[in-house]
Amino acid sequence: MIRHLVFMQYSDDVLEDTKAALMHSLEALSTEIDGIVTFGYGPNISPEKLYIHGYKDMFWFDFEDSAAHQRYLANETHKAIGLQIRQAVRSGDDGIFVCDIATK
Repeated sequence: MIRHLVFMQYSDDVLEDTKAALMHSLEALSTEIDGIVTFGYGPNISPEKLYIHGYKDMFWFDFEDSAAHQRYLANETHKAIGLQIRQAVRSGDDGIFVCDIATK
């Protein structure tokens, strides 16, 4: 299984409704892309503020295998949502941190 973690630094003027709409759009990819096992999102509630580096929000997908992960990356709807997210975060691509890990 591949876990795809995405941490974001939203711009201060981005409304909670906008954040929720983006997350619901991502969640809907589960019906469009074969091999998505889990989707989740939420605020970073770590008390270790020094180490979160402004990444206060995140989402994740669990994919059954690397082929499903590749389908997600190539998906046009995913790319369009990704553009909307990049427009909503601070400093464009610098406002996003991505980490993919293999899990059991």
